[in-house]
Amino acid sequence: MSELVLHGIPNCDTVRKARRSLDAAGVGHRFVDLRKDGLEEKRLRRWVDAVGWETLINRRGATWRRLSQDQREGLDAEHAIALMLEQPALIRRPIIEHGDRVHVGWSDETASRLGAS
Repeated sequence: MSELVLHGIPNCDTVRKARRSLDAAGVGHRFVDLRKDGLEEKRLRRWVDAVGWETLINRRGATWRRLSQDQREGLDAEHAIALMLEQPALIRRPIIEHGDRVHVGWSDETASRLGAS
């Protein structure tokens, strides 16, 4: 069975909820802290290919609100990738890799798919 890897920021409420759910269900996983451990461009591009850059950008967070209007307007894939690499808190969390699948965010549906419901 392929390893389940949860990428996020430890103080994010949604990441904490996902980790608690996985632990409670006995679903083994590895946690990667996007700020501390970093993010390789190759991995981010794989996520963009899988789910689209628009899905990965967290437009609800403080990091998004702190961007200038110029940075937010006219955003395209390359600019979004550069911003996410520079500021990993812009990435919607958690990102879960399981085999060749990429899940973004945490919901009852995601929990069910991963056996954590």
